[in-house]
Amino acid sequence: MQVRWAEQQVVKRRVKRDFITTPTYRSTWMNDPKWPQMWYLNRGGSLDMNVQAAWAEGVTGKGVVVTILDDGLEKDHPDLIKNYDPNASYDVNSHDPDPMPRYDLVDSNRHGTRCAGEVAADANNSICAVGVAFEASVGGVRMLDGDVTDAVEARSLALNPQHIDIYSASWGPDDDGKTVDGPGQLATRAFVEGIKNGRGGKGSVFVWASGNGGRDQDNCNCDGYTNSIWTLSISSATEKGRVPWYSEACSSTLATTYSSGSLGERQIITTDLHHSCTSSHTGTSASAPLAAAICALALQVNRDITWRDMQHIVVRTARPENLEAPDWQTNGVGRRVSHRFGYGLMDSYGMVVLARNWTSVPPQQKCEVNAPHVEKLIPQKSFVTLELDVTDCPKVNFLEHVQAKVSLTADRRGDIEIYLASPAGTKSTLLAQRPHDNSRSGFHSWPFLTVHMWGERPLGKWKLEIHNNGHFFTAEPLCWKSGSSSFMVPELTQTSGRHEGGVKTVVERV
Repeated sequence: MQVRWAEQQVVKRRVKRDFITTPTYRSTWMNDPKWPQMWYLNRGGSLDMNVQAAWAEGVTGKGVVVTILDDGLEKDHPDLIKNYDPNASYDVNSHDPDPMPRYDLVDSNRHGTRCAGEVAADANNSICAVGVAFEASVGGVRMLDGDVTDAVEARSLALNPQHIDIYSASWGPDDDGKTVDGPGQLATRAFVEGIKNGRGGKGSVFVWASGNGGRDQDNCNCDGYTNSIWTLSISSATEKGRVPWYSEACSSTLATTYSSGSLGERQIITTDLHHSCTSSHTGTSASAPLAAAICALALQVNRDITWRDMQHIVVRTARPENLEAPDWQTNGVGRRVSHRFGYGLMDSYGMVVLARNWTSVPPQQKCEVNAPHVEKLIPQKSFVTLELDVTDCPKVNFLEHVQAKVSLTADRRGDIEIYLASPAGTKSTLLAQRPHDNSRSGFHSWPFLTVHMWGERPLGKWKLEIHNNGHFFTAEPLCWKSGSSSFMVPELTQTSGRHEGGVKTVVERV
């Protein structure tokens, strides 16, 4: 027998992307008693996510399967039991089919149950709240309550891909403003298999919380899960349409749903452990399941939607109005986009209407353009501009995802800023300064992603700016990648430096 590949599994740190807040509430009132408080679904006037208009046409997620990759699922919760799907569930931590969470004194494993309720809590049953896709099937994968390794992530991402339509993940590497981490080789393979072969070849839909590192000035492009063309990366907006204090700005965020905000702004209502209900679900953890549920509504009306179709539909229907951010810009095809909110607030009814008669986009194409092999030295407090004139990009007429694969060395990684400008003049911040990132590791073929050029043409002059706000570092350009009908732009490669190693982390984005 020949062994083709082997790798020692190491424990990664992965954190849930919500926050510990107030106690839960137990429901005693009639007819989804928390419905009057569900401001993000019932305000109307372009101030909610336009779910009721979809419901009015009988679109409730029926027939669509969503699974929550998290710390377990209280499958017997009275607001979830009707829609619970055992075929979309598994306990990867304990290696058995039962995803029930492990209970402790502080309910540390409540996260998955909260996320599931946002998707598929039953309607009009006199219990708690209602899910956005309240007739969808929902499952849970218990994978965060134990050692998280590449293999654990891969098993979770690859669970039953011909049955599960949408995977929702509200966790990721530490949002501490100094971590650069992403999926390992096995998890990467699971993503690729999912988008190629999941759902009978239409591709699994992976929805990801963008991260809660705003207070530490983190950048979600340093998170290899949200910074992936295979995931639909979702940010948060507060009740007042503002940027939450925990929000991370980055060019890979596609769109936004509502979540918690500052003191005095309401949070998200959903199911909780012990058959209870909470009014305090928070963070981008709460945003990703809402997005997954909205995607389920679109998928109900058109089962032929591919994973890329779903991203196109989100981009075309997201609403930038009523969202306050200082960096809104109009890209080369007239779409407004922001590093804080992506293309705007997801519109459930808009997605359903567009999905009904959607014709699938052509197969994904990739174009890789090589830049001259020139070493660049960037002095302190200065920047260099690397230009690439793209005159030919076979088979790629319009951009979706643009990747710049960057390798460089630096005395202090947090001093680096990277910007990419398209031929149409759209400028994306691929990396902002990170004050807490003191690493000397630099970047090694890190694929920075921007979706801000969506729909633009690839031909013309591209400009990559690398700023050194601290000490000396060098960058050697090789080639630039972009996927899409996928165009590949510059890839920078290192002249020297070392990889960052050691134990990694997963955090819930509570």
